[in-house]
Amino acid sequence: MTYIAKPKLHHPTLACNAIGFTRRDYEGKISTLCAGCGHDSISAAIIQACWELDIRPHRVAKLSGIGCSSKTPDYFLGQSHGFNTVHGRMPSVLTGAGLANRDLIYLGVSGDGDSASIGIGQFVHAIRRAVNMTYIVENNGVYGLTKGQFSATADQGSVSKRGMANSDSALDMVTMALQLGATYVARGFSGDKKQLVPLIKGALSHRGPAFLDIVSPCVAFNNHDGSTKSYDYVREHNDAVNRLDVMPPRTEIVADYAAGESIDVPQHDGSVLRLHKVEGGYDPRDRIAAMNLIQQRHARGEIVTGLLYVDPDAVDLHAHLGTVEVPLNSLEADTLSPGAEALAGINAALR
Repeated sequence: MTYIAKPKLHHPTLACNAIGFTRRDYEGKISTLCAGCGHDSISAAIIQACWELDIRPHRVAKLSGIGCSSKTPDYFLGQSHGFNTVHGRMPSVLTGAGLANRDLIYLGVSGDGDSASIGIGQFVHAIRRAVNMTYIVENNGVYGLTKGQFSATADQGSVSKRGMANSDSALDMVTMALQLGATYVARGFSGDKKQLVPLIKGALSHRGPAFLDIVSPCVAFNNHDGSTKSYDYVREHNDAVNRLDVMPPRTEIVADYAAGESIDVPQHDGSVLRLHKVEGGYDPRDRIAAMNLIQQRHARGEIVTGLLYVDPDAVDLHAHLGTVEVPLNSLEADTLSPGAEALAGINAALR
């Protein structure tokens, strides 16, 4: 119940990150979602990722649309900026906010209904314009708020809780993001926090359009035999192509890894994605190989998770438009209105 405030008391032994924040400083209100909902696990992973990255909460702008997933920004980063848009319109609001103030970290949270149906056009243009953002789709394959109808991401042949089979082809938003030019593309599972937290950390550290499709089972309407987005199905069919960690230059993050080949992918902010491959020969810098792998594994009934593609030389919308380094919302009047002489020079250049 969101009207019940969380206690503000913090135990004195809680660990602090490099800027003096405890993990609880990144929490929000009490969740009203169903007990066991995968979305709550994603919120917990976002909290953990921001805490480990030493992000100041007020530097984050979180935006969402409509749906169970779009309620979740109320449950994390309570001290950050937030905006809940209308159904399917989150990407355009995020684009405008990002152009106005480039100094914030933009986190868009959406669902498979919000982004793959009514908002699919908004999703397409935000990705192709290279908006600097982390775009998370909490994907459960159903419309949870309207009692469990199939969404556009529900796999063909999957069976609803009422026993109806889905006859429509599914949209794969990961493949779409790759085709549209996203420069950081990953798929995760809400039930695998060890893999999910580093994926979110990498996305938040990336400059450019970072897209995460996170399979997040709906315990009320899509967690039964016959569903391809249930906890059991994803655990049994999960094909993790890599396990990664983010290595910021200021602190080293230690984790246990399986033995295998590794590559270092430098990011524009100085951090490094260290990828430890489970499957020999897979290169996450190859966009075509990523699309081929997704289709090959899908044909075998497998769900590919992990970092699927990253472009270490990515640029964002500000670079494409040539905007100034100073955030547009802080420009002074004399800069925005330089006078008639400057306007005459611009008009002359366009003749």
